Amino acid sequence: MPVLHSIIHKIDKKPDGSPAVLHYSGAELVESQARDELINQFNESYNAKAGKAWGFFHAESGAFPFSGWLSKYLAGNDGFVSFSDNAVEHLTKLMEESNLSVGGNALFCHYRQGMTDYLIIGLMQETEAVVMTDVLTLRPVRRLDLDHIHLAARINLSEWKSNPASRQYISFIKGKNGRKASDYFRDFIGCQEGVDGPGETRTLLKAFSDFVEREDLGEESAREKTHALVSYSMAQSKIGEPITLDELSELIDEDQPKAFADFIRNKDYGLSPTIPADKKTLNKFRRFTGRAEGLSISFEQHLLGSKIEFDADGGTLMLRGLPTQLTDQLKRAAA
Repeated sequence: MPVLHSIIHKIDKKPDGSPAVLHYSGAELVESQARDELINQFNESYNAKAGKAWGFFHAESGAFPFSGWLSKYLAGNDGFVSFSDNAVEHLTKLMEESNLSVGGNALFCHYRQGMTDYLIIGLMQETEAVVMTDVLTLRPVRRLDLDHIHLAARINLSEWKSNPASRQYISFIKGKNGRKASDYFRDFIGCQEGVDGPGETRTLLKAFSDFVEREDLGEESAREKTHALVSYSMAQSKIGEPITLDELSELIDEDQPKAFADFIRNKDYGLSPTIPADKKTLNKFRRFTGRAEGLSISFEQHLLGSKIEFDADGGTLMLRGLPTQLTDQLKRAAA
């Protein structure tokens, strides 16, 4: 993961209402193992963060100037340091207007992963730590707190430039309950929410359940395909990449690699070719199975409470929306 450019500015803002003080770095971070480790840890923490949203830029304007500065930098009309200076000035201004008491260390990093360019932006706080010295004494130090990142965004620069109509080339941490802090940071980026990650993931899982039902798969086959879907989707979430329907379709059925993707397109679920994976939604997607005395039952967890109700006291299941094939067989048997 080559780091092309990176810099950290510091914003001092105290809770006593005094104006924020911006400390410009003046130069990019020097290439070093420490710099690369910082970027790797930041990305790992960001990827693991739940509650992210996906979106795209507002049209450039006085209220949303960030995309204009970024375009100038990418076009070679402005340097990275100058671009970051403009951006951090704007961030400090919005922080003041929002009357937020916490400053932080503002990271800007342009890096490349594979053939794709990204820009990450994050506000990192500092925390106390203790290190052991060479003479076996303890010494307190201050370190960047990469475990608790609450304000950050990542822009897929390659997708933005190659597919400007996309509505999901920016991901950002979305505060709980529309917190003011995350709102001001989103406005700093000039981003508007474009894709409902949890909703898209739920639709994908619904399409998969419909596909399994239509194919009338056996218990073992259904379990294997469910495992393939969840494993791939969680792996994509871990590295901060979206689910690609064509890739997923190939993993679900190597013999018919286009079957699942074609099923989704033909049924018109309204899914994009790439879907931002929502880890929380995926974690809830489990398959319950059981077999005893000629009875075989297999269903997905998300059906509980809708198509399936479980009576724990009586040890019974109530099923709704039975497969047509099963209903026809039961009717013939009852005739």
